[in-house]
Amino acid sequence: MNTLSGRFLILTVIFVMLAEVLIFVPSIARFREDYLLARLERAQIASLVLLAENEISPNLESELLENAGVYNVVLRRDEIRQLVLASPIIQPVFDTYDLREPTAYDLISDAIQCLFDTEERVIRVIGNPTRDAGLLIEITLGTQDLRAAMIDYGIRILILSAVISVITAFLLFIAVRRLLVTPIQGVVENMRRYASAPEDARHIIKPKAGVSELRQAEDALYSLQTDLTASLKQKDRLAALGAAVAKVNHDLRNILTSAQLFTDRIEGSEDPLVKRLAPKLVNSITRAVNLCEATLTFGRAEESPPKLGRVQLERIVDDVLDGERLAVTDGELTFEADIPTGMTIRADSEQLYRVLSNLVRNARQALEVTHKPGTVRILAEEDDTAWWVRVSDTGPGMPPKAQEHLFTPFQGGARKGGSGLGLAIAAELIKGHGGKLELEQTGSEGTTFVICLPKSEAAYIPANDARLGVAKPDAAA
Repeated sequence: MNTLSGRFLILTVIFVMLAEVLIFVPSIARFREDYLLARLERAQIASLVLLAENEISPNLESELLENAGVYNVVLRRDEIRQLVLASPIIQPVFDTYDLREPTAYDLISDAIQCLFDTEERVIRVIGNPTRDAGLLIEITLGTQDLRAAMIDYGIRILILSAVISVITAFLLFIAVRRLLVTPIQGVVENMRRYASAPEDARHIIKPKAGVSELRQAEDALYSLQTDLTASLKQKDRLAALGAAVAKVNHDLRNILTSAQLFTDRIEGSEDPLVKRLAPKLVNSITRAVNLCEATLTFGRAEESPPKLGRVQLERIVDDVLDGERLAVTDGELTFEADIPTGMTIRADSEQLYRVLSNLVRNARQALEVTHKPGTVRILAEEDDTAWWVRVSDTGPGMPPKAQEHLFTPFQGGARKGGSGLGLAIAAELIKGHGGKLELEQTGSEGTTFVICLPKSEAAYIPANDARLGVAKPDAAA
């Protein structure tokens, strides 16, 4: 009986029996009252024979009293108290009970006293004659017949109560099992199936309970399983991405190394345009080689700690914007930079280039989709505590879904076909610098991201923990 339905069955039987006991006490009191009133009525009918004939034989009188179940009858009419019928009383009167205006408490207490008193008693009962045939009527009778009738009635009541309890408990057992136990077992079974293969979306529960509390539990479980399955799928995609990159990394690095050798010879060209573009091409290929060396570190647990040093922000911004200008297919897009001359910040130049490149590329792609003129702008400023870099565009703004999962890989993409990795990578790289990347504003007038890089060296300590094998940057760096 450790099951919910079993315990509910036992509790139902107990509570129904308790309710029947509470009903039994006033019922037995009412039975006693009806029994005594019936004896009063019989006695009154028997006394009418004497009143009609004035005189009857002793045998008839005894028969009338026996049929009425009393010892004697006293009838009071016109203020005269008259012993109408009488027979020998075996013992003195034990108690007198007045049924003319009894209280519920008196009836119940008298019934209980009679039920538990096993000795034969003679009691006097006073009541009102039926049909106003006098002022009152008194009878005397023994208690054992009354007690036996009360016990018989009580047994029948208890048997009926037990039958009602069993039937009620059984019906409630069936109802509870169908409405509560079976749905709960279904939820538990679903949890077991889901635990065996949480990546299988077919095992996600389908809420269908009719009971509101169970439906809320199923809805909560559905949401939990859906989120967990999506997270597991995302981890699988990241693992597959890491495995794929590991396979192509070696050959891609060799190809880029060969391209780097070709660019070394191009630098010797006398063509002015080649002379101007060759250094940028060399820098781009060098960055690609370094990125391959890291084997797309985002696929691992975390990015490598930044190698902090003093860098010219204007030079990095120029490289980023020059590369994006070459990728523009629409001549109506413009790039602007507002960087204070000579601004030097503490950062990892390669990682900061990746961050700005991701932000500017996203802005350019958002503008190209509109097929309208637009501007991408990089602005920088500093105060006593931090350097601030803002990347803004005049595009249409980001959709709500992209804002909701802005820095979540594979979910924060703002354009169709985008992976959402760019912003996630950028946010992690800036976090490694001890700073933060945030969406400052987005709307019909454009979008602005802001980068905050702290000047305090204490902010860099977590990203350069000794366990990672990276020493804290020198204060003079």
